[in-house]
Amino acid sequence: MSYVSPKELAGRIISSGESKVFMSTRDTLIRAYMAGAILALAAAFAVTIGAKTGEPLVGAVLFPVGFCMLYLLGFDLLTGVFTLVPLAWLDRRPGVTFGAMMRNWGLVFVGNFAGALTTAVMMAIYFTYGFSVEPDAVGKAIGAIGEGRTLGYADHGAAGMLTLFVRGVMCNWMVSTGVVGAMMSDSLPGKVIAMWMPIMVFFYLGFEHSVVNMFLFPSGLMLGGDFTVGDYLIWNEIPTVLGNLVGGLAFVGLVIYATHHRTGSERARPEPATPTKSTVVSEA
Repeated sequence: MSYVSPKELAGRIISSGESKVFMSTRDTLIRAYMAGAILALAAAFAVTIGAKTGEPLVGAVLFPVGFCMLYLLGFDLLTGVFTLVPLAWLDRRPGVTFGAMMRNWGLVFVGNFAGALTTAVMMAIYFTYGFSVEPDAVGKAIGAIGEGRTLGYADHGAAGMLTLFVRGVMCNWMVSTGVVGAMMSDSLPGKVIAMWMPIMVFFYLGFEHSVVNMFLFPSGLMLGGDFTVGDYLIWNEIPTVLGNLVGGLAFVGLVIYATHHRTGSERARPEPATPTKSTVVSEA
């Protein structure tokens, strides 16, 4: 499998961020919508596997299939543009302004949310036969996730909020590693392997992903979860978005930018020892 060196990878990341900024509004929304819809379907898939097998690890191992599909198709997640676009801004690429970056983030957020909500509605219909019966075991599991990841944090107050934020940070540390991992190889198998590993880690450890939560929480509300929209926004989505921003940028984007693009000067190397006259004579 072809491998891209870290220095070349850094250039690809910055150029990718630049391209996101200049994408048309239409294309940005379409690609974000499809990314949110596909990732939501993958989350439903993983929760279904976990509920039916009783083994969350199986769901975590298979969840990355959705992430791989959406990135191979060129769609965009908010967690990805949080990492890519700021580097183009820091590199002072022409036309990449702070306002342009915020515009991209806003459009991707709207598109992701619309796509995830669409999947949430369809899956709620699927789980309840068009809201005509009680949700099945999987639907109840999704509702329980919504409660646990809102009221569960709220029960711990400030400590719960800190935990939520840190889980958001660690999530996008892994997810953004998957995003840039796709650029480490020019072969399809190489891209998939590089994406699969960190995404599996994030999902199994229960980190907080803002786009996955755009599916889980609206879906949970429709399936009888005992929490409110306010609970979802205050005790999950907003802190998760902020944590995802910090995690992807601090632990992935800025690290690669600092050490592989703005590489520091090498330390002075010692001069090779010069053979003395006596050494030369003895060797002769």
